[in-house]
Amino acid sequence: LFTKTPLAPEISLLLRALTIVGLFAAVIAVLWWDRGGLQDNIDGHVSFSDVVYFTMVTVTTVGYGDIVPVSDRARLIDAMFVTPVRIFVWFLFIGTAYRFLIQKVIEDLRMMRLQKDLKNHVLVLGYGGSGSTATRELIAQGMASAEIVAIDNAEARVRAAAALGCIGLHGEATREELLRVAGADRARAAVVALGRDDTTVLATLTLRSINPNMRIIATVQEAENSKLIRQSGANAIVAPFEVGGYLLADAITNTTAVELLTDMLSCEGELAVVEVSAGAEDIGRSVRELPDKLVMAIRREGKILRFWEDAAQRVESGDVLIAVTHNGHRSRHKGGLTRS
Repeated sequence: LFTKTPLAPEISLLLRALTIVGLFAAVIAVLWWDRGGLQDNIDGHVSFSDVVYFTMVTVTTVGYGDIVPVSDRARLIDAMFVTPVRIFVWFLFIGTAYRFLIQKVIEDLRMMRLQKDLKNHVLVLGYGGSGSTATRELIAQGMASAEIVAIDNAEARVRAAAALGCIGLHGEATREELLRVAGADRARAAVVALGRDDTTVLATLTLRSINPNMRIIATVQEAENSKLIRQSGANAIVAPFEVGGYLLADAITNTTAVELLTDMLSCEGELAVVEVSAGAEDIGRSVRELPDKLVMAIRREGKILRFWEDAAQRVESGDVLIAVTHNGHRSRHKGGLTRS
C-alpha cells in the first residue's frame, strides 16, 4: 500500500534463486574437499552424489543420519560453515514467502479495508510542493488526516504523506484502477497537483468519469491550458506560478499587501476569507452593516457581484457572502460555508 521494492519481482526472485544455488555449490565444494571426514553408514563409500545428497538434506533439514561427519574438522565445518548457511537459506525462504505470498495477502486485506472505510474523503493527486502544502493546510483547518488520501508515483512522497497520518498510495494518479481503490467514487473532493497539464487533464477526466458529483480543484502550469482543464471537469483552477508571480511583483511596490494576502490564505493567519450563506438576520441589510465580517463580494444566482456594485449593496435571500473575517470567527461561519 505504501511501498514499492526497487527491483522487479522477477529479477528479485532470480537473484534469490542464484544466491541459494551459489550457497549450495559452496557447501558441496567444501564437503567434497573434506569428504574423508564423512562416513556413509550404508555402503561405507562417500561418492560425489553422496556429497550432493548430504548437502541437500543437511542445509534444508538436520540430516537423516545415514551420512555423518566423523572427523573433528568435518564437524567443525558443519558447525561453523554449514549451519550458518542453513540458517541464511531458511531466512531467505521465509523472506521470499513473505514477499511474494504473505505480503500480497496482507496488502489485499488492507486494500479491502481501505475501500470499505473510505467515504466523503479528499484525494490529493500529486504530493509535491502544491499537493503537500494543500494537505497540511487541510489538516490545519481541522480535517482529520485519515480522511485524506495522497497518491504519488514517488515512494518518498507517499511515505511523507503517511507520516502525517494520511493514507498514501504509490502509483500513477491517472490510473482508473488506483483511483477506484482510493475510493474516488465516494470522495467529496480532489486536489489535482501533478505538475504537468497533460497529466492533469487525464486525471481530471478520469476522476469526473468515476464521480460526476465530486469537487475537483486542479493546478495549471500554463495559463493557456486553463480552458482545457476546466472542460475536462475541474470546478476550480489554481495557477501556482502565476499567483506567486503576482505576489512577487506586488511586493516591490506594496510593503504590506503581500503580508496581508498571505495571512488570509493560511488558516494560521489572523485573517480568513470565508464563503457563508446569508442568514435570516442578514437579508435586507447593507453589506457594510454586517457584523464580524467585511464583505468583498456576493454570489447571487451564479454571478459574482463586487462590493462596489449597486446590486451588491443589499443582501438578498439565497446570497452567498464572500467576506474577510477574523480567524477566530472562522468556525462560526463554517456551518454556513458553501462552495462555488
